[in-house]
Amino acid sequence: MPPIHWPAVLAATLLTFALGGLWYGPLFGERWRRLMQLDAATLEANVPRTFAVAFVMALVAAVNLAAFIGPKASAGFGTAAGAAAGIGWVATSLGTTYAFGRRPLALALIDGGYHALSFTLMGALLGAWH
Repeated sequence: MPPIHWPAVLAATLLTFALGGLWYGPLFGERWRRLMQLDAATLEANVPRTFAVAFVMALVAAVNLAAFIGPKASAGFGTAAGAAAGIGWVATSLGTTYAFGRRPLALALIDGGYHALSFTLMGALLGAWH
C-alpha cells in the first residue's frame, strides 16, 4: 500500500462530512427525509451514534481513495479518480440497488449526487495535497 498522507486524509474526511451536512441539511434534507419516509423523531434518535458511524465511514473512504490515488498524483488526477469512484462505482451501485428496491429516482439522484460530488472533492484535495 502506498504511503498515506494523514493530514490530507483527515481534511478530506472533514470535507465530505461538511458536504453531507449541507447536502442532507439545507440543500436536499427535507426532500430526502420525505423520500426516505422518515419522521423527525426517527432522525433525532441516537444522533451521536449516527454521526460517529458516518465519520468513520468517511474516514475509511478517504483512506481508500488516498491509497488508490497514490502519493504523487496531481489535483487533476485526484479529481478524475474521485469522480470515477463516486460516479462510476458508488452512484451507479446505489442506482442499481434503488431500482430493485423500487425507490424513487429522485432519492437515487440525491444520494448518488452526494457521493459523486463527495468523492470528486475528496479526490481533488487528496491529489493536490501531498
